[in-house]
Amino acid sequence: METEPSTYHLLDTIDCPDDLRHLPVDQLPEVCRELRERIIKEVSANPGHFAASMGTVELTVALHYVLNTPYDRIVWDVGHQAYGHKILTGRRDAFHTNRQLGGIRPFPSPEESEYDTFVCGHASNSISAALGMAVAAARKGETDRHIVAVIGDGSMSGGLAFEGLNNASSTPNNLLIILNDNDMAIDRSVGGMKQYLFNLTTTNRYNQLRFKASRLLFRMGILNEERRKALIRFANSLKSIAARQQNIFEGMNIRYFGPIDGHNVKNLARVLRDIKDLKGPKILHLHTVKGKGFAPAEKDPGTWHAPGRFNPETGERYVADDTGLPPLFQDVFGETLVELAQMNPRIVGVTPAMLMGCSMNKLKDVMPDRTFDVGIAEGHAVTFSGGLAKEGLQPFCNIYSTFMQRAYDNVIHDVALLRLPVVLCLDRAGLVGEDGPTHHGVFDLAYFRPIPNLSIASPMDEHELRRLMYTAQLPDRGPFVIRYPRGRGVLTNWRCPLEEIPVGTGRRLKDGTDLAVLTIGPIGNTVSRAIRRAEQEKGLSIAHYDLRFLKPLDEKLLYEVGQRFTRIVTVEDGVRIGGMGTAVLEFMADHGYAVRVKRIGIPDRFVEHGNVQELYKLCGLSEDEIVKQLE
Repeated sequence: METEPSTYHLLDTIDCPDDLRHLPVDQLPEVCRELRERIIKEVSANPGHFAASMGTVELTVALHYVLNTPYDRIVWDVGHQAYGHKILTGRRDAFHTNRQLGGIRPFPSPEESEYDTFVCGHASNSISAALGMAVAAARKGETDRHIVAVIGDGSMSGGLAFEGLNNASSTPNNLLIILNDNDMAIDRSVGGMKQYLFNLTTTNRYNQLRFKASRLLFRMGILNEERRKALIRFANSLKSIAARQQNIFEGMNIRYFGPIDGHNVKNLARVLRDIKDLKGPKILHLHTVKGKGFAPAEKDPGTWHAPGRFNPETGERYVADDTGLPPLFQDVFGETLVELAQMNPRIVGVTPAMLMGCSMNKLKDVMPDRTFDVGIAEGHAVTFSGGLAKEGLQPFCNIYSTFMQRAYDNVIHDVALLRLPVVLCLDRAGLVGEDGPTHHGVFDLAYFRPIPNLSIASPMDEHELRRLMYTAQLPDRGPFVIRYPRGRGVLTNWRCPLEEIPVGTGRRLKDGTDLAVLTIGPIGNTVSRAIRRAEQEKGLSIAHYDLRFLKPLDEKLLYEVGQRFTRIVTVEDGVRIGGMGTAVLEFMADHGYAVRVKRIGIPDRFVEHGNVQELYKLCGLSEDEIVKQLE
């Protein structure tokens, strides 16, 4: 792909941050303008995460201008906000390949650039990782190395962020935490922390005065480190009285600066230069606008979080005509949840900041008092659902498969142990495409399978999803996992009666005599097409079974397969190790069947980014690749 002739007079001279640092500070606003224009141009044609990076342009420029990167470390939280960082750190000319197979990665990664200091993708890890780096630097005697964590207000609701803050307050370190407060995560930020951050009132003038006074007192020998800590505690007490509120950060002995305008790049660079060498942990609170510099994104940052292709001049989004196409699985979930909630007054919906992404906003529109967006807090979402279920409600807790990994112990300890009736709906299961290895939902079948009391199911199509959701909310079902992929199903007439599917039952979709193919979930549709082709091209007679349930397994079905066939192929869009194929192998071995089992699934490696079709081919799960393996 060729890029257009360059028109960025300053940006085109910046091949690395050292080039940026040679510019006078008065030229930084122009760098920001060009950087913002470049992001608009590139993302309008090659879709990605847009609004978050638009809001951090000035911060990105100021950080690389003041810090000696890559020796100094910037740890980005999530990475949605790091497109400007990528462009300034040697990837400007390759940025048009962002998120494409073989192109630059969707999120910062140390495997791609020395400027990317830690893996990004899941929220709230930046403070903990940066604290570890700061302590390591001190242990190695690198007293001139600065470590900075950049975290958004949405990520601040994650429990790991508070664990990191708690440890930072008690461990000797010089960490700088930058809180990028734009009142947004993907959807609007929710919860008490969001409101608290909005109300903080500490002023620049106060912090400048305190900083200058402390430097003077240190030079005069009046102040030492122990006296400084005592003075900080006393000053914090006076400030709390004056402001009539306690500053949570200074209550943890973390110096607080702000809030300041995160879009005044010259002032931001000055503040960073003033505070970067201060001893002890500190937090700089910025107010920014998600989507800054692009009016449609400023007005509707949720839609413009990842808007797809759009016209960079008019802001018109190029939305494909989906007339006559099957619906998205997430929309079938949302519509069906509303139907079930109208039938069953015990049903409530819970999601960690994914209302629109999982279509639970459909329930919120009609039953807001029965819909709970708990913010970026997956573990809490599960345990909160357990508490609801313990007292008689029927929660449907919807979490993307990759993020459910963060709530694994909560599922075991707070749901499965008591066999509580929580329906765990795993959206974005399987390979999700351009977001890459941090977002692929390929581990859930394997990591949930060993847990007692769980029922684990995956629907092959929209009818099956609706029926499984109906089945899951019936009395005495216990904890119930339903996993389904990102994207569209296969049925245009997707509405169907809500009927029970007996738990632990599969079905034979097609008979055959030469070999049996066992599938679970929507990958079964690809396999059905591959079977038809393999029979025509290879002269085989192939039986096809849809297991539906990974747990409990349909033993009657598996007995039939073990008795009738000597060759079995299993196909799943999860990891091959420990998943459905492994369960079939175990069953055949445990029951003495001498069969040859070939397992097709995600190989034992982290799968890169690219579009879904490319990745399924790469992993041997496309229709063509499956045909080759049916023999």
